[in-house]
Amino acid sequence: MAGVLDGIKVLDLSWGIAGPMTGMLLADHGADVTRIERPEGDPFDGMLGYKVWHRGKKNAVLNLKTVGDLGLFKKLVADADVLIETMTPGKMAQLGLNYEELAKINPKLIYCSISAYGDDDARPAYDAQVAAESGLQWEQRGWPEGALYHMAGREDPFAEAVEIDPNHVQGANREGPLHLASKWPSLGAFFSAITGISAALFAREKTGRGQKVSTSLLQGAMACGSGVWQRAEDIDAPGFNTWIMGSASPKGHFKCADGKWLHNWVPNPRFILEASKGDKLDASPDLTVQNDPDRFGIGPEELLVMAHYQPILADAVAKFNCDDWVKAASDGNMTMQPCRSIEESLTDPLLLDDNCVATVNDPELGPINQVGITYRLTHSQGQIQGPTRASGADTEAVKAYAQSLPDPHVEKVPAQPTGKGPLDGIRVLDLGLAIAGPFGCQLLADMGADVIKMNTLWDSYWHKTHIAAMANRNKRSFAVMLKHPKGMEALKKVIATCDVVQHNMRYPATQRLGLDYDSLKKEFPRLIYCHSRGFEEGPRKNLPGNDQTGACLSGVQHEDGALYAGGDTHPVWALTSLGDTGNGFLTAVGICNALMERERTGKGQFVDTSIINACLLNSSHAVAKPDGSAVDRPMLNADQTGYGDYYRLYQCADGAWIQIAAIRPEQKTAFDALAGDDKIAAFAGRGSAELLADLGKAGIPASLSDAEASRRLFDNADYKAKNWTAEYQDRYVGKLEQIGLTYALSDTPGVIGAPPLIVGDSTKAILEEIGYSEEEILAMANETAILCDPPVPGQKEMQNPWGL
Repeated sequence: MAGVLDGIKVLDLSWGIAGPMTGMLLADHGADVTRIERPEGDPFDGMLGYKVWHRGKKNAVLNLKTVGDLGLFKKLVADADVLIETMTPGKMAQLGLNYEELAKINPKLIYCSISAYGDDDARPAYDAQVAAESGLQWEQRGWPEGALYHMAGREDPFAEAVEIDPNHVQGANREGPLHLASKWPSLGAFFSAITGISAALFAREKTGRGQKVSTSLLQGAMACGSGVWQRAEDIDAPGFNTWIMGSASPKGHFKCADGKWLHNWVPNPRFILEASKGDKLDASPDLTVQNDPDRFGIGPEELLVMAHYQPILADAVAKFNCDDWVKAASDGNMTMQPCRSIEESLTDPLLLDDNCVATVNDPELGPINQVGITYRLTHSQGQIQGPTRASGADTEAVKAYAQSLPDPHVEKVPAQPTGKGPLDGIRVLDLGLAIAGPFGCQLLADMGADVIKMNTLWDSYWHKTHIAAMANRNKRSFAVMLKHPKGMEALKKVIATCDVVQHNMRYPATQRLGLDYDSLKKEFPRLIYCHSRGFEEGPRKNLPGNDQTGACLSGVQHEDGALYAGGDTHPVWALTSLGDTGNGFLTAVGICNALMERERTGKGQFVDTSIINACLLNSSHAVAKPDGSAVDRPMLNADQTGYGDYYRLYQCADGAWIQIAAIRPEQKTAFDALAGDDKIAAFAGRGSAELLADLGKAGIPASLSDAEASRRLFDNADYKAKNWTAEYQDRYVGKLEQIGLTYALSDTPGVIGAPPLIVGDSTKAILEEIGYSEEEILAMANETAILCDPPVPGQKEMQNPWGL
């Protein structure tokens, strides 16, 4: 089966993480990707992740500083569809290879640039430096007062009311920022880059023009911080604040009798306590969250209840082994999974059967297991094109091909911005729940799509929270009772106007409602239908899943918590995780691919992604042997300060922390000379300002881990001008500021128009669009088939037939 990107030619000039991962995903779906290396080599050569991220690509060495190779490269550019580069801003222009120049010889070229801090900022930086300077290192376990209170500069309201056991708090048992194993800024930049390229490829089908796609590690950090980095005028508005994005609240990690860890999110007292009462676990269906009158709420005051329950629940879990708990959770329909290692994840038979983990025969390492195909389309199931090839393995063939091409000439069709988003004119129905589904549809809305969010009549409780707010801007709410015949009839009429239906409900629920793909495609053959799951195809498919369970099963929590170090280490679920949101990015990529193909074929298709797939990408820096043995890689320090001496955090005499990123041999030598043998003591004895000055003079990459960065984020006028941050007036909380666009498109720019939805805010307008009269709408409102906000004129006071 040909991939959806079959015939797309990609030149990959990138190194590091974000660019190579972007090229990998393109190759996995059929693109012909050629990696171009320089004669002096890749500065990250030898990084284990390259065994994954450069798979399926040709490899050619070209010296772009010579006339001959530069000429051949320009021929390749004129023949290409996509170019990916990660040079320091200005470097490509010095070679005459910036977008403006290359677009002259290939107006259809999509040129993706990934920098550290943006196209207009030439500062080089490694991933950890961006995590430090952006403040992301401080957000990974959060603040005792919670994200909203911290952003507002307010104190912890419960500091005196409850004493928090440090063993119940995520991360190393110390103050300060965390340097985790997951390279969150680079991963955020990768998800942003592949989404931008996919949107640009679809736009090109309609405009005939390419464009520049720009993102950065800083924007990647912002993508990670989209849940914690929100600032609201009235954070005390009823229902807005929660305990979730704070460090003081337990996160549902428990150690079992066999010493293994599991994660139960959200922790469920009734299930754990009732199931563990006897000598054997007894999980009955009536112990689920839905039937639990004592389930934890999400208001910040619930922290007091959770602090009471945590030791009680920990004792109960410790009575039984991890596998027994996971089996009981499956029987009881609970969100509970083991915090296992990456090696265990990559040798899981269920993941291998699904092909989201695959075995690749590497020329140097032999067979190795690694992340496999992470999104699928009906007509493009994805296929790994082969292992990572040796440097220069295809140089002669690539040069011969380039020589066969005609000389490039300047085209007279320059790209002109349309002023509209790439999905302008596309209508999407969002049937999603929580974050993973709705966040993906928010990305589509930011691309200019008309996104209609289907809500139940009682969704306001959820949509008033800051968690829901991060995933529901730019949408119109259509609030409908699906169990009412008129409600379902209206929804089907809405679907008839849509190009895309997307959701993350458990699939049997859609089948019962007749909203599954097989049912809808008969009537709507052009429909793109995207289903986002928690798990892989197989026995876990229909279990409840979330960001936390995906991070457990993929090894992310095990790796970020340095559980392999033993001792007093705990799993870490980073508040900056890219499980739900990473999956949202994957849905946007798959949908854009399917829309692009529909432009050519006129046919719709099914798009399939999952949270576990996103999390496997997040842990793709590691591979495993098929027998489960590890392949040597750097391991995180047990105190989560970093790796060894040269890529880690150090605390200074003034309490500040500095991130060192001495990667190259000359940088390590200079650092040894400056800090001596006892580097921790060297930093502990001096102030941060003095140290940073000396590090800069010595040419050692170093950055302050900035605890105050998030509080300045929304005051940055440059970020606002670039739409990296967004602000609007919200009915509930007044002025609301959030993370904006994490990539830019030069020709079809993204659009941020409306604040997070109000449940029912567009029900009346949407019904009118599909032909309902005012009388019919009023009758439906009075029958509680729909909800309109504000109420339609003449509407009776709503009854409460669902008993809430």
